[in-house]
Order: sequence, then structure tokens, then C-alpha cells
Amino acid sequence: MNLQTQPDADTGAIYAIVNQGSGTGEGTDCASRLQQALSATGRSLEVHAVAPGDDLTEIARAAAKNGFTTVVAAGGDGTICGVAAGLVDSGVNMGVLPLGTFNFFARSLNIPEEFDDAVEVIRSGRTEPATLGDVNGKVFINNASIGAYAMILKEREDVYKTWGRSRMAAYWSVLKAMITLYKPLTMAVTVDGKKVRTKTPMVFVGICAYQLEEYELDGAEAVRDGKFAVMIAPDSGRLMLIWRALKVAFRGARKDHDFTLLTGEEVLIETRRAERLVARDGENERMKGPYRFRVLKDAVQVLVPEG
Repeated sequence: MNLQTQPDADTGAIYAIVNQGSGTGEGTDCASRLQQALSATGRSLEVHAVAPGDDLTEIARAAAKNGFTTVVAAGGDGTICGVAAGLVDSGVNMGVLPLGTFNFFARSLNIPEEFDDAVEVIRSGRTEPATLGDVNGKVFINNASIGAYAMILKEREDVYKTWGRSRMAAYWSVLKAMITLYKPLTMAVTVDGKKVRTKTPMVFVGICAYQLEEYELDGAEAVRDGKFAVMIAPDSGRLMLIWRALKVAFRGARKDHDFTLLTGEEVLIETRRAERLVARDGENERMKGPYRFRVLKDAVQVLVPEG
């Protein structure tokens, strides 16, 4: 990576951050295909292939400071999240090449999952502001959670190594983890000043209306109004948690029966343990509590299809 160059802003120089290990496997030839697609436009392209341990947020932030007018995130939602965090309030456009398993962020903005169509959006699309979430200074584009889901993500990586990355493998990892893992947490959840004390295996904070609608969950309208959808699972034992996970997968989970829904712009979660795993967009990170969530309104400018 060479971020010492200073491309003129009028050249429309593009910096692409490519995760070659993302779910679809298309990242391996992403650079050459991007170069070919953009060559006719006269726009210069520089590519960074993601390596283990890379701080994608800092890489994206450096690209923005060095004059690139568009920074492309090529990968799954975890990759896109890291890049988006580095472009918050930067004025630099973000392009998205969805190469992941679920691609909720791209799908929520009608960005095609087919590679060539997504590249065309980068070439000729318009910009649209995207609202993000923040927990203790860390950005998320779809959701963040504390509790069982963080443990599920650890199990998911083992399943992916055995069976490869797919949506079915992701669903299986949920069930496999829940069969062996169940540890409810005692916590206080405060939403816009209203505190609820609860014991729960998991709390889920959503900022992507599309993802909620994909699973036919309540809360999407609140998210469109600039609020979080906070879902708290009841402490009803391992078997009922598995049953509710199946209901989510098959679009059968319902508010008040399968989860408690709270909505608001500011969320505070307090647990007894000083530090816990927090899952953000499919990636785990250990964080110190309490956990403060903020809505980042229109935080990044994303290239989306015309019309």
C-alpha cells in the first residue's frame, strides 16, 4: 500500500480495499476486473489487498486524507463496516462491491450483488447518505449485539472452515452454538432515558431497516425514523432459544412473544462484567462497558444505482 501519493481531487481517483477471503471468493480477481472496468473512464485506481491484522478504518481514513475521491469496500459487511468507519463525515464517496454471505448493507441500498453490475454503480451511480450506528466509538452498519450472538460468531468460523461460507452454514452455526452455549446475562438497558432491568441470553441493536424486514421483524419503521431497534430475548432456556432462532430464520418471530422491542436514539447497556465480547456486523471485539450506542445520521455518502 502506498498512500503517500496525492492524486488531484478532480481526477476522481479511486482507492479500493479488497478482502480476497470474503464469502463469494470473487475478491481474488477483483483488482484486475476493477481496473478493466474503469480504464475507459480515465480514473486512476489503487488497490489494497486486505491482510490479517489490517486496520481497515485507518486505511480508509488515510485514503480519504490523501485525496482519493472514492474509496471502495470490496468484501462482506464486516469489511464494509471497517471502511465506512474511516469515511464518516469525510466527504469522500464510498463504493461497495458486495462479496459477502448476506450483504445486508448493499442490498438495503439496492446495490447489485452481481460483480459487474456493482462496478457499474461505482462508475456511474449517484450518492446517497447512509445512517450508521456507533457503540463506544466503534461503528456498525447493520447491527451490534451482546451475549449469545458473539459466541455464535466464534462457532461460525469453525463451521465455515469445514463447510465453506454460505447462508446455510451460517444458520447451522447458530443452532450448533445454541445447543452447547447458554448463559443469560443480567443487565440494565436504558433507551432514551427509560431503564429496563432484565436477564437475557442476548440483546440485539439494529440500525438496518432492510435486515429487519428481511426477517419480518418489527422495528424497521423506527430505524427509518433515525432510531435503533433494540431487541431483548427472554431468558427461557436453551431449547426455547433454539426454537426462537428457528422462528427468526423462517420469518416467524414476533414482538412481545419472542422478544421485547425498544426503540430510541440513545441506548446504554450495563452488565455486571466490566468487559465483554461485542459483535458488530459479524465481527467480534472485546469491549469495556458500559456500552453506549449513538445514531450517526447521514454519516457516509454511498454510491448507489441511478433512479
